Amino acid sequence: MANSEVVVVGAGEMPLITDLYNEIFRPARDVEFFKRRFLGRYNALLLIANVDKQPVGFSTGFELKPTVFFSWLTGVMPDYRRAGVASQLHEAQAQWAIDHGYQYIRMECHNAHRAVLHMAIKTGFNVVGVRWDPDRQDNLIIFEKALAAD
Repeated sequence: MANSEVVVVGAGEMPLITDLYNEIFRPARDVEFFKRRFLGRYNALLLIANVDKQPVGFSTGFELKPTVFFSWLTGVMPDYRRAGVASQLHEAQAQWAIDHGYQYIRMECHNAHRAVLHMAIKTGFNVVGVRWDPDRQDNLIIFEKALAAD
């Protein structure tokens, strides 16, 4: 189990998030891709997971509506997968959402990404819908989880 340090970062770290994204996903994206997605969004959140002071993962999100925080993109470098880093990013994101008054957290995942589907179910998300992604020509599974402040 990796013991990552998850930190909130500002928009100035979008180049780092872009680099991590491009190491993990295809097709490659540029910083403008991220800037466009966050344009006009309220409560944008950027998280970086570090192991031994090296960035190994990221998570991004923003307010979908006043009671719902949307977990947009999360990625973990291949050498650190199945070590709990994605779960630690999710936990930090959920705690941030609770601290900012959100009641629910929502995410989407392509049906082909089985590891993410399993993590979502394991961490308490429920399937609340399915939508067609015309860009990838595939279904997206929509998950949502109620957030409870302790």
